[in-house]
Amino acid sequence: MQGPFHRAGQRKPMGEINVVPFIDVMLVLLVIFMITAPMLTQGVQVELPQVSSEPIETPEETDPIIISVDRDGSYFMSLGEDTTSLTLDEMAERVIAILERVPNTPVMVRGDRNVTYGQIVILMSTLQRSGVANVGLLSDPPQDGQG
Repeated sequence: MQGPFHRAGQRKPMGEINVVPFIDVMLVLLVIFMITAPMLTQGVQVELPQVSSEPIETPEETDPIIISVDRDGSYFMSLGEDTTSLTLDEMAERVIAILERVPNTPVMVRGDRNVTYGQIVILMSTLQRSGVANVGLLSDPPQDGQG
């Protein structure tokens, strides 16, 4: 004789969660991100000098202005996702406009190792005349551990 709450033909509830579909979705997302991550690196192809130094702390709320100088001496300005090729005068005008809107925007310079020292000095002098008080120089860490 069965109890009053027993239903004939019903199974016991299962206490497990099937995670196989979740794992399949995660693996697909992993493959997608592995393929697209190298494509997200944008900007100008610059061969940075390799030196060992401490990283500069920048405020997280503003994107830095990154000015790149390629091996041909061309200037490029990156702000967030946007990278544009500019002359030195156009770059100075844009920096002035950006600093008027957001005064404490950090400015970083990425110079190719094959660019002449004089060209970087001219760039930094132009930035100083545009109202930039501090300029950060970007470099890559040494690959062989020497610095």
